Amino acid sequence: MKKKFSITLMALLLVAALGGCAGGKSSEDKSSTASSNTQGTESSAATQGTETQETETQVEQDSKYGGKVVVGVQQDIDSLDPHKATAAGTKEILFNIFEGLLKVNENGSLICAVASDYSVSEDGLTYTFTLRDNVKFHNGNNVTAEDVKYSLERASGLLDGTALVSSLKMLKSVDIVDEHTVQVTTESANLELIYSFTTAIIPAGSGEAEGSNPIGTGPFAFVSYKPQEGLVLKKNPEYWQEGLPYLDEVDFKIVSGSDSALLELKGHSIDLYSYLTDSQAAELANDYQILSASSDVLQGMFLNNAVAPFDNVKVRQAVCYAMDRDLANEFVVGGNGTIMSAPMLPAMKDYYVELNDVYGTGANVEKAKQLLAEAGYPDGVSFTVRVPSNYEAHVQTAEVIAEQLKDANIDCKIELIDWNTWLEDVYKGRNYQATLCGITCDMTPSYLTVRFQSGHNKNFINFASAEYDAAYKKAEASLNLEEKAKFYKEAQEIFVREAGTAFIQVPPITIALNKDLAGYKFYPIYVQDMSTVYFTK
Repeated sequence: MKKKFSITLMALLLVAALGGCAGGKSSEDKSSTASSNTQGTESSAATQGTETQETETQVEQDSKYGGKVVVGVQQDIDSLDPHKATAAGTKEILFNIFEGLLKVNENGSLICAVASDYSVSEDGLTYTFTLRDNVKFHNGNNVTAEDVKYSLERASGLLDGTALVSSLKMLKSVDIVDEHTVQVTTESANLELIYSFTTAIIPAGSGEAEGSNPIGTGPFAFVSYKPQEGLVLKKNPEYWQEGLPYLDEVDFKIVSGSDSALLELKGHSIDLYSYLTDSQAAELANDYQILSASSDVLQGMFLNNAVAPFDNVKVRQAVCYAMDRDLANEFVVGGNGTIMSAPMLPAMKDYYVELNDVYGTGANVEKAKQLLAEAGYPDGVSFTVRVPSNYEAHVQTAEVIAEQLKDANIDCKIELIDWNTWLEDVYKGRNYQATLCGITCDMTPSYLTVRFQSGHNKNFINFASAEYDAAYKKAEASLNLEEKAKFYKEAQEIFVREAGTAFIQVPPITIALNKDLAGYKFYPIYVQDMSTVYFTK
């Protein structure tokens, strides 16, 4: 059994390693890194092979440097402390300031960042990281093994008993082998733990100071932050990945809502804005580059299972039957979304199970009415859905679905709220009946499924199912990839059958980008990587 586990574990870890650390970013590979997924990039001088061509290429390369970009973002940040940040909109910004031992690249593969290499013991219990030479914090100090130890102990709860990154709670110890090597020992083997080492490395002892003066190792350094206004970052001239970043400054500007964002774009006061609706993209097509890709967001009508009427499974099922997700997809995102039903990204093909046929993708009004009658609501139900007003796609989707539900005698009243109210009152306070929003995912199958365990601190829908809990625990504990996938699929089937939430779709990311900019990369996680963005003129 041990041998079988070792082969399975190492096969998974090898995939991650081949995605990055074997070709870690350094001065030797900067030309390929800088040109990856960019528009209008040139061949390297080495490929051209002549002195004249090399000089011309260097001039073109140099012309990329400099300038300031203003990025419009839809919400204020919830914390500058990378270990405490919760909101996806915060993490998309902090990606530019902080890095872990490892980081995810645009292909979803793990690459080395603060670490230059790592290995895992045969039993899967010990991770050994070799630190990259001369990685500097934004305060000018070199990253040391002490910094890594402190960061992982703080995030995992080994420092004071409070785990700030829940997936690291299984760490047993973090030990310094020598000044360039850190060894991490875990309580048990877990095939997904390697992705948790993307957790930010911060200076030893910085702790709570990160909340007001964040110091990381990323391509951009913190300058200033004004609540409800935005965040200013400047170029890190000593970034370990030679040649990056190109920009001198990036301003993340908080816009109050979709209408404000549209006005700012039309006035060219922002250079980049994400999550356009189909109609907005069409309106801006002549003035901006409109780029799209699949997102890592699962949009849904999230139902509070602990309050009426959604404490009744048949009412939750009725909502799922009454929704026409095909129409919502077509109306809001031009049919470019991916209809889905389960708490797993469809892109995670080994773990995702297609369950759209459980309730169908169109409306089944008669079935919805039947279930409501069986639940004790023959005349229908009424509820309020709270929607963050700064996300136009969610607002539009809520409006479409509210109209659909009327046919099944379901009265859905829309209450628009600001982002901070949603975060504090809905997500943290669980003071709501329903909310239409999106949840982002990472590249691990447990990212979403873990939160729907009974009593989990992130289970904001209050879903409680002993059957689901048992399936998830089996998936979490399994050290066999096929068996793990089987139990994850079982958990999804239970969740959908019990209608924990009425999932809708994975909407596309559609962005407006200044026509003079190039080098923007889409990621399979929710980030705005500004390190490769540059002006073409």
